[in-house]
Amino acid sequence: MRLRVLCVLLVAGLLAVPAPASASPGFWKLTDLAARRVQIADKVAAAKFGTPSPIDDPVREQQILDSVAAKAPGLGLDPSMAVRFFRDQIEANKVVQRGLYAKWTEHPGTRPPERPDLGTEVRPVIDRLNTGLLTELAVTRDARERRSCDVRLAVTVRLADARRGLDRLHSVALGESVRSACTHP
Repeated sequence: MRLRVLCVLLVAGLLAVPAPASASPGFWKLTDLAARRVQIADKVAAAKFGTPSPIDDPVREQQILDSVAAKAPGLGLDPSMAVRFFRDQIEANKVVQRGLYAKWTEHPGTRPPERPDLGTEVRPVIDRLNTGLLTELAVTRDARERRSCDVRLAVTVRLADARRGLDRLHSVALGESVRSACTHP
């Protein structure tokens, strides 16, 4: 039984390896973009830590969700599914921020030496990542509707995790960030 599961994961992993643009879409680009979005949470946390800016930013979050809902139909996506996926992106980002706040509070020597500007340095990167993620949701729509989606996505998440050398905090957040990607019945 274990051998069979291992074989299934191996085959799914091979299917998830980055392919040329002309090949059928897999989950690599979607997952890699989600990993990059999880990693940008470090800069968000660094910009907010020690300031009155809270981790939760309902106004900014709603702007992102409204934008996603408005753009989704033009890409052939269900707006409620796209909003659910991006809500997971936002929550994963907050998981990282909270984890870093706890670390920096307990070990002040690990605090980042600089405070990036949210408006000019960080949010434009997040906006580009969001655009890429929304596009990849459209590109991978058929694959995300397949019953094999969960396994293929899980393998791709582990590959992205290893490729980017994510620590436990970021690895957990990456898993959370794509939990709504599969839409099969």
